[in-house]
Amino acid sequence: MSRIPLVFITGASSGIGQALAARYAQAGWRLALSARRADLLEARLLAQGLGADRARVYAADVAQIDSIAAAGAACIAAQGLPDVVIANAGISVGMDTAERADLDVMHDTLMLNTLGVAATFHPFLAGMRARRSGTLVGIASMAAVRGLPGHGAYCASKAGVVAYCESLRLECRGDGVRVVALLPGYVATPLTARNRYSMPFMLEADEFAARAMRVIGRGAGQAIIPWQMALVARLMRLLPDALYDRLMSGRGRKGRRNS
Repeated sequence: MSRIPLVFITGASSGIGQALAARYAQAGWRLALSARRADLLEARLLAQGLGADRARVYAADVAQIDSIAAAGAACIAAQGLPDVVIANAGISVGMDTAERADLDVMHDTLMLNTLGVAATFHPFLAGMRARRSGTLVGIASMAAVRGLPGHGAYCASKAGVVAYCESLRLECRGDGVRVVALLPGYVATPLTARNRYSMPFMLEADEFAARAMRVIGRGAGQAIIPWQMALVARLMRLLPDALYDRLMSGRGRKGRRNS
């Protein structure tokens, strides 16, 4: 009898994380779900009839290294070493470098969105290398491709995820461990609901999760979802700075904290 695979997902209480958890559950996987709102996750799993043999919740703050490391260790002790780890937890807040308070926003964003990815992978990497199998997935963003006005913290954090995942992919070459960076375009979630600008090619969270599962299964090193945004990314990279600056000059900015 084959072992039922296990996926560990952070930020699983809403948005992309919730949709990924639902998709993996539908595919018959066991779930190890992490979020700060553990009570909300546990109630949802109970309502779905998923018992401890199928799903468990680990309360953790991904921005706190010891917190998410402890959650990973607890997962291994209770459910075993995951086959796939998805570092999805993140925040998106606008910033203005002239405002002192927004430097704290940048600190918090980098801690959660970038360092949190490495902290999520940390407890599982040695075991995956010893087993010579496993997939580590960092959820980045199209915002990693080029800077966007008012998005300095978010763009920097997601560009960091892409660069970090590529570095780790090279480090794991030959170890049997795959490292994947996913760059979503616009996905309908509570985070994007607050955006004040147009969001072309937006996907529902469930559709994004379905496409992401296929990409993760292939073990691609990096992928932009949906494919239309991959074409946009190519164009953005090719545009000269002067032209790109003019195109972005009238773009709406993400709301700042408490604004």
